[in-house]
Amino acid sequence: MKKVITTTVFLALCLMTYADDVMRKEKDGTYVVNTTTLAKDVQGYLGPTPVEVYIKKNKIVKVEMLKSAETPKYNARVKKQMLPLYENVKIAKKKAPEVDGVTGATFTSDAVKENVRRALEYYWSHK
Repeated sequence: MKKVITTTVFLALCLMTYADDVMRKEKDGTYVVNTTTLAKDVQGYLGPTPVEVYIKKNKIVKVEMLKSAETPKYNARVKKQMLPLYENVKIAKKKAPEVDGVTGATFTSDAVKENVRRALEYYWSHK
């Protein structure tokens, strides 16, 4: 019986740790969803393209790209031309904002869009 309880507690802690790695709540009420583990199968041109999506009062505050193997030149274009389009966008359940990708950085743009979509899906189901 003691083994069962210990195992159950251990599994619960592991699940809590996983959830903490995906979403956290800041002191000011902003939720931050990290897609590193949530969307590791989403590939840009050279691999996964994780992001952090900051959400406050059902509005995207900002989207930040995290470390990836993508070409720095294309990452910079996506950061400059695409990510600001998400700022201050009101979000609704089951609908990700439609944002145009960056010409010449199609794979990276598409991967970022899918990461944001998954982050919002996670936010709605776990907040």
